[in-house]
Amino acid sequence: MRSSHTIHRHHHHFGWDNANTPALVIAPGDTVEFETVDSSGAQLNPGSGLDDLARLDFGKVNPVTGPIHVDGAEPGDALKVTIHAFQPSGWGWTANIPGFGLLADQFQEPALHIWKYDPSSLAPAVYGPGGRVPLKPFAGTIGLAPAEPGLHSIVPPRACGGNMDVRDLAAGTELYLPVQVKGALFSIGDTHAAQGDGEVCGTAIESPMSVVLSFELVKGANLGMPRFTTPGPVSRHLDGEGYEVTTGIGPDLMQAARAAVSGMIDLLSGRFGMKPVEAYMLCSVCADLRISEIVDVPNWVVSLYFPRIVLR
Repeated sequence: MRSSHTIHRHHHHFGWDNANTPALVIAPGDTVEFETVDSSGAQLNPGSGLDDLARLDFGKVNPVTGPIHVDGAEPGDALKVTIHAFQPSGWGWTANIPGFGLLADQFQEPALHIWKYDPSSLAPAVYGPGGRVPLKPFAGTIGLAPAEPGLHSIVPPRACGGNMDVRDLAAGTELYLPVQVKGALFSIGDTHAAQGDGEVCGTAIESPMSVVLSFELVKGANLGMPRFTTPGPVSRHLDGEGYEVTTGIGPDLMQAARAAVSGMIDLLSGRFGMKPVEAYMLCSVCADLRISEIVDVPNWVVSLYFPRIVLR
């Protein structure tokens, strides 16, 4: 879809702030192409190694391109964002960053995998001996400025969106975001070539790309939290060979999630000879955490679905 505006990658910022100067003012109905920077803030590149990971300046991570001001947007409205297309770069990275991720206490040493993929065909990306990860580009961070004044970290998501890391915010999806400030002040970044639900090690296939979006207003929607509509099935790219599934069971959902992921790391390491940290990063980019049961007091069930197609 042809865009009527383009925002280049140098128009990015590192925190949500409703005092940020808009990079562009648009009208409802307009289409915009956003060039994004990878979540390292361009500190990593296709030739990077562990030394580069160790030198990361965390004040420059997770930049978002924008903001754009949408004419007529007022608090209480919803901004409808239609995601039309992604133009991937052909490279990305996944890392275990010490102190970050679901199992940070178990994986305290850094690890880095650089991915290369075909940006046109989006053929599955190679991972180690025999691994091939189906790709599904999406935007990890997509949201609006909050009503609270001052600079706010981009790392946690909020009621008006942000770093939600929802894999299904892909091409064709329609996203509705609660407007909290005049003009909405929309920004986007943290684009991924693939991710599992949960992003368990804290990173996906972090990959810079351009995104084409269009914008409409829903006046007086009074939406409390983001919602979205997908254009069709969301897991077909992974379903073809079924899944290996591990579970965690107990009264604490977080601990159950940790147990499910640990169980899958053990399975992958034992069956395929992977290093545990390699299995951990692979789970982050293609395995899905699910709450399978949350009503049978006192214990809940969390499952981790690993697509068998990746290692067939």
